[in-house]
Amino acid sequence: MSDNSRDLVDLGNQLNSPNYGPAPVVFDRGSGVWLTDTDGNRYLDFLAGIAVCSLGHAHPRLTDALHDQVDRLLHVSNMFFTGEQIALMDRLCARSFADRAFLCNSGTEANEAAFKLARRYQSRVKNHPSKSTILSMKSSFHGRTLASITATGQPKYHDGFEPLAPGFDYVPFNDVDALKERFDDDICAVIVEPVQGEGGVRPADPEFLETLRGLCDDYDALLIFDEVQTGVGRTGRLFAYQHFDVAPDIMTLAKGLGGGVPVGATLATEEVWQGFQRGSHASTFGGNPLASRAGAVVLDVIDDEDLLKNAAQRGRQLRQGLHKLAEEFDCITDVRGMGLLVGAQCIDKQHATDLVALARRQGLLINSAGGDTLRFVPPLVVTDDDVEDALHRLRQALEDL
Repeated sequence: MSDNSRDLVDLGNQLNSPNYGPAPVVFDRGSGVWLTDTDGNRYLDFLAGIAVCSLGHAHPRLTDALHDQVDRLLHVSNMFFTGEQIALMDRLCARSFADRAFLCNSGTEANEAAFKLARRYQSRVKNHPSKSTILSMKSSFHGRTLASITATGQPKYHDGFEPLAPGFDYVPFNDVDALKERFDDDICAVIVEPVQGEGGVRPADPEFLETLRGLCDDYDALLIFDEVQTGVGRTGRLFAYQHFDVAPDIMTLAKGLGGGVPVGATLATEEVWQGFQRGSHASTFGGNPLASRAGAVVLDVIDDEDLLKNAAQRGRQLRQGLHKLAEEFDCITDVRGMGLLVGAQCIDKQHATDLVALARRQGLLINSAGGDTLRFVPPLVVTDDDVEDALHRLRQALEDL
């Protein structure tokens, strides 16, 4: 590392809030699936900003659109419409089960809006104010605001923030019997990830989601799909719920929706949106022209470049390659995922942590999820050669381990 880069890292560590622990790398530019640091070192990016950079880095259609938007209009507030905002909402509703959309800035905000909408729907539309419990899954992750970390079924995220928001409960993910046993008339809504991301890249069982949909219907509860990580093509379908014979009442999106520009969305049916009226909820920056333009371009490029098909194919290729490495190296014990949301479980947390660092030394960026699982979430534009290159670099890291 050059003296200049080392000085930047030292200054960053001095100024940065202590809740982060960045690796000693300062990135300067990116192109496609590659990132370049201030010393000119190149890295194959299979982290993509934690599933955010869906079109990779500096995709020409996205960058051209953003340059144009900056020259024209950045912000006007939700007291008025912009064409960009309407275009994004139209694309999201036309491609999903939803009738209306609320635009915000992040996944945790999208989930907060979903919780508020569900409770207000039950109290104001259905006249069941006591029907307020939001059921979540153990090992889930739903964000960092107070209600969202309460919904997150991992105690490590709760530590030190008590008292948590009231009215949340948990059942084990994919446990049909526990789900049936817990369900009763106090359930307002259930939130579930079609694939648990931070929980270790664990896909939902179709039977579990089908049972969940049936119970919500029987008990007049709402079903919320948190697709903050799984949505926008990540699993090989535009939305992960489309892999299952199940549609939610509410769906939340963020991460890959803006291709790197912060944008989130809460989508729901016309019936459910009756829970809100003017002034019930808002977001100052939500749906601003820049973020909305980014979201619309991302959705258009996914269609035009057939990136859903690419995500499915490259995901299979990546999982097959990881299975071969697991046969050769004992420290990988399982491979799972959907599309380009892929996890390789290690024998323990330490092996996963070491492999993330060793892979970075080999020029491959990944991270760990659920403690012991390597997470691979490359841009949707990744090629077959990129996947083979990543597998080669991971092999070198495994040999170094």
